[in-house]
Amino acid sequence: MVMLVAGVFCLLTSPSIGELPRFEHHAKPEESLNVLVLGDWGRKGTHNQSFVAHQMGIVGEKLNIDFVISTGDNFYEDGLKGVDDPAFYESFVDIYTAPSLQKTWYSVLGNHDYRGDVEAQLSPVLRQKDSRWLCLRSFILNGEIVEFFFVDTTPFVEEYFTDPKEHTYDWDGVLPRATYLSELLKDVDSALVESKAKWKMVVGHHTINSAGHHGNTEDLKQLLVPILEANNVDAYINGHDHCLQHIIDKNSGIHFLTSGGGSKAWSSDVKPWNLEELKLYYDGQGFMSMQITKSNVDIVFYDVYGNTLHTWSISKDRNVAAWI
Repeated sequence: MVMLVAGVFCLLTSPSIGELPRFEHHAKPEESLNVLVLGDWGRKGTHNQSFVAHQMGIVGEKLNIDFVISTGDNFYEDGLKGVDDPAFYESFVDIYTAPSLQKTWYSVLGNHDYRGDVEAQLSPVLRQKDSRWLCLRSFILNGEIVEFFFVDTTPFVEEYFTDPKEHTYDWDGVLPRATYLSELLKDVDSALVESKAKWKMVVGHHTINSAGHHGNTEDLKQLLVPILEANNVDAYINGHDHCLQHIIDKNSGIHFLTSGGGSKAWSSDVKPWNLEELKLYYDGQGFMSMQITKSNVDIVFYDVYGNTLHTWSISKDRNVAAWI
């Protein structure tokens, strides 16, 4: 079991039932946070998952990372069967073994996770097995200079309810869907309005803007994007498309960052996109790092060999955002 340093990680009690759970992760003394972002990974080491994990360990040590963000689809193909499912060890504990990765993994659920026992992934029993693991449906991570708003995006996708095909989804805790989404959107909007952080970033599994296989998620564009824009969110971070991608919306200035290359990737599966907005599209495995200070967020995308694919520096002055 990984032991967490006292004072670095704590759950803050919500003052009312309707608010999102809040966690705190203190910034370094120099007011910075270094983070790795990974999605769509849990395949028991196959499809280059182990190779990506190895490179994450190297980069994680170099950057002295504070934590890892998982953008969902944590366990393929159909989530976990229960808290004792060996896939938790086979796809997580026994794969991400590098010393630098023994930090908290803040995780959201993906659509494949919803095909299993959702409560198993959310259970504190998994944190007893490996204390790095922290997965909730939706929550807030306060990093002092940045707040991450983790949003449960799978229930937004109407197709999973109306045309699930051969799949079975675990909707316990979600139904009635309309009420669930209404309350979630209200809570996210309220939290963003109240946030005083220098940086505001939203994390979800599903794409919003994407040139990849799944493309745009229209349900999120209609329901969530207006809240992001109204609250001057700096970035939306996601997985779902098995690629690495960076899009800057020309109207809102929001950075759409896809890190879904944790294992299986889809070669040459890309749709046309405005090249003024599309700064990176890579159809292979890899991950992303973020170095966050009060004035800048430096993002780097890496491939399965640890090679740098793309770098970008986001400034609080949105007119001064450029290649590093």
